[in-house]
Amino acid sequence: MIDLPVLSSSSDSLKKPSWLRVKLPIGEDYRKVRHLVDEYKLHTICQSGNCPNMGECWGAGTATFMILGNICTRSCSFCAVKTGRPTEYDVDEPSRVAEAIHLMGVKHAVITSVNRDELADKGAEIWYQTVIQVKQKSPETTIETLIPDVKSNWDALIRMISANQEVVSHNMETVGRLYRLVRPQAKYERSLEQIKRTKEFGKRTKTGIMLGLGETADELYKAMDDLVANGCDVLTLGQYLQPTKMHIAVAEFIHPDIFALYKEEGMKRGFKYVESGPLVRSSYHSERHL
Repeated sequence: MIDLPVLSSSSDSLKKPSWLRVKLPIGEDYRKVRHLVDEYKLHTICQSGNCPNMGECWGAGTATFMILGNICTRSCSFCAVKTGRPTEYDVDEPSRVAEAIHLMGVKHAVITSVNRDELADKGAEIWYQTVIQVKQKSPETTIETLIPDVKSNWDALIRMISANQEVVSHNMETVGRLYRLVRPQAKYERSLEQIKRTKEFGKRTKTGIMLGLGETADELYKAMDDLVANGCDVLTLGQYLQPTKMHIAVAEFIHPDIFALYKEEGMKRGFKYVESGPLVRSSYHSERHL
């Protein structure tokens, strides 16, 4: 591997490097998206997940909608979304999402959700209805669904992915060794199987991995090989950023040239598309993956 600069130490002493600076959200298009999100009482992972690209994406008139409420039943150590007992299960939510996407004139929509482990179907019916109604309202809009871990409820998975979305994404988030630390209620092999089953169903598959959590290059390469072997088409790689002091600390800030190297390596290993950079998130420039 090329010897490139990597800053690493405890999170308290790390300062964000210049390549992680982002623009503040401004502009008429940003205000329009914010108004529609508020008017239709919708959630976005842009807000709930403290996404660094919110200004850029909302300014371009796009957003990633988060369905099934704003409280997650998981307690992942990296995630800014609230954890607890969900209070929302709104059967009218699919129609509101569909109307907002129609009014925004979105060409490519990304939809994600919190985990709803307390529901027998893991929220699959709301997932299905949301995609169906978006397609009915905006038939020219392409859709990527970023779905949660269904805990091996494969009937729920099939319901989630059988509504004509073009891309189905499920994020691995990190390498196998770090799962118990980063995703304590998930399993590395189970997520791989979910991606495999999605591919076998005939969908274009996608996943995302965060870097800077202490993983090694060899561990990342093994994850790449595992993903390709299980039918993953698209990979996104981005820098982990600690949302609060209560979350897992950043182990290192990865230099942009290392991200470029990882993109090249991913393409060599068989992915159809790799988006790799410090500010890349799973839904960033997702229209390119088609």
